[in-house]
Amino acid sequence: MSIQQEIILRYNSSGHVRFQIPECLCRDTVAPIVSNAILQIEGVYRVNLFRNKQKLAIRFTQESLSFTELSKQLLNIITELEKKGIFKQPGNAKSDHPLKNKLASWKGTRWAKEKYVETKETAQAIGILAKLGLKKKPEILKNPEKTLITFFNDVLVLFLIKTHWKLITKKWLLEPMKYRYQWLTIFYLMYLLIRSKANKNK
Repeated sequence: MSIQQEIILRYNSSGHVRFQIPECLCRDTVAPIVSNAILQIEGVYRVNLFRNKQKLAIRFTQESLSFTELSKQLLNIITELEKKGIFKQPGNAKSDHPLKNKLASWKGTRWAKEKYVETKETAQAIGILAKLGLKKKPEILKNPEKTLITFFNDVLVLFLIKTHWKLITKKWLLEPMKYRYQWLTIFYLMYLLIRSKANKNK
């Protein structure tokens, strides 16, 4: 049975699909290659490959990528990687590094690796905002609730920008009238953000 035939659709909803995948896609040397390749598909903004459960979860924007097109590109990626021999496992891999293989297969290790990429950029953004917040320590002490709300609003804005950056640069900017409702949403959110900052400084 080919690798493509072993990939089984388990869940499909608006902008979110999950697949059951074969073991060869879950190896520690293969999983990052597969995840990064899928993430390059235009319209895909999150990829989670759960090695211990042999599951692949993909989140995408339906306005720029249909499920049918996603499936075609996913199969093309797997086919190309298979031709390159990415999925072939060296015969001496287990005997050369038994301790390394044991640690790599440990559930806690796999979970940590899967979450590392997902949280790295968010943690960096929060760190920057936290440093800015520490400069306003008296204000935090006076009104901690308002300061925390402002802080998490900034985090949300950064997350939205990061999530939609590919769409903004590759689609929305090129066809502003076609995506006018998306631009109206952006302008409205920016208005709310600026107004909250202005009221804070009064």
